[in-house]
Amino acid sequence: MLAAMKPRFLLAAVLAAVTFAGAASAQCYADYKAKRDDPLRLHYGVIELPAAACGGRGDAAREIDRRIGRDGWQLLNVMSIFGADGLAERQASAGSFFLRY
Repeated sequence: MLAAMKPRFLLAAVLAAVTFAGAASAQCYADYKAKRDDPLRLHYGVIELPAAACGGRGDAAREIDRRIGRDGWQLLNVMSIFGADGLAERQASAGSFFLRY
């Protein structure tokens, strides 16, 4: 009886690992608005986020602010968090800030 359960347990463990690995590597993106002072400049951008920053706007804002801040930009607003299916409709609006950071 125990020998018959081992293959089933192993199969279940492998399927669970594959399922969770796929969820952890799922891509998410955010669109945001940022500014830079002196002189005042504004931009709208789209950024790819790590899975850890996909949970909500607060997590996304911390990641975006850290990355754009290196170039002197200040995050104003995280507009939305979305999947790869929302990239095409935002590309033209983001211009040179499409997946820049």
